[in-house]
Amino acid sequence: MNRQYDLDWIRVAATVAVFVFHCTMFANAFPWHVKNNELNSGWVFSLSLLLSTWLMPIFFAISGISVRYALERKTVRNYITERLTRLGIPLLLGIWILSPPQVYIERISYEQFNGSFLDFIPHYVDGLYLGIGGSGNFAFVGLHLWYLLVLLVFSILTLPLFRFIQHLTIKPVYYYFLPIPLVLLSTINIVDLGSWDIFFYVVIFIYGYYFFHGNVFQTMIQKTFWIHLLIGVSTSIIYTSWFIINIPEVGTTAFYLFKSIRGLSCWSSLITIFYLGHRYLRRSNHTLAYTSEAAMPVYILHQPVIVIIGFFIKDLSWSVEWKLTFLFATCFSLVLLLYHVLIRPFNVMRFLFGLKQKPSIHKGLPVKETSR
Repeated sequence: MNRQYDLDWIRVAATVAVFVFHCTMFANAFPWHVKNNELNSGWVFSLSLLLSTWLMPIFFAISGISVRYALERKTVRNYITERLTRLGIPLLLGIWILSPPQVYIERISYEQFNGSFLDFIPHYVDGLYLGIGGSGNFAFVGLHLWYLLVLLVFSILTLPLFRFIQHLTIKPVYYYFLPIPLVLLSTINIVDLGSWDIFFYVVIFIYGYYFFHGNVFQTMIQKTFWIHLLIGVSTSIIYTSWFIINIPEVGTTAFYLFKSIRGLSCWSSLITIFYLGHRYLRRSNHTLAYTSEAAMPVYILHQPVIVIIGFFIKDLSWSVEWKLTFLFATCFSLVLLLYHVLIRPFNVMRFLFGLKQKPSIHKGLPVKETSR
């Protein structure tokens, strides 16, 4: 099968966008693990809102597509084993190694704990961590690594459904009705993860598996690109402006309209991104080969590094713009350095961060016979 390099490029770009998003969380008005001494309710806040409309949904869409291709070349047993290893091991790493410093910094920042990190370690298992500023400390979902846990659960629980629908054929006209369930689901909030409900994510994941991978979908987005671009831009502006001016009261007609606009913005943004990727990013190069492999470790490491560096600069007298520039440049460089020096060359570290093992330099070479 020909690899879809556009999906690799989109995944890399989304990983950088997550990096940017969590840097903005340091200085916007939303609660987070550590906050700057000066918050920005203008462009930083608006950028956070715009990124949040499509950022995590695009990861679940690409993951659904990846599952489709994985099941076409692997047995179910190998597929489940790979998922447990490449998602479960990094999740455990996040829960036990990367989360404690972040929870400690949050408790210090919110004046919920007084003492050193070593003093805090025995208290890490005190109660379940359920949100910013809560009383529990044990981050059982790995904080920002909740995505790995949810993806692991989705990957296994949807297997029977995927095996059932993989050979079903749906008329192309039905593709135009795909946004309706997403718009409806955008109005509910049963289990909020990354500002979207978990049922919204599972539908996006299923869409990725069944709809987003094929030629019918590519034909549809080519025909409707300009419409979706217009809808995506307009709804994003409306949603962001409405959010900043005044969020409607929960349960009102205005509230459901507000949420529906966000769902439509997400859908149109996804279509726009997939179209642009398919048209302009279908080639590979050395940069993609390096960054596509680095995406997973960067995703795993980025938030702990941002939280730690942010903690040390939050009370400095620098401007918000300068702090965010410094935070992004420093943390991004540090994470890439950690990947290149400590993770990429060593198979043990690659295993912990969900990467395939580095092939031996002798693998595939003919065995030279020795003379007697």
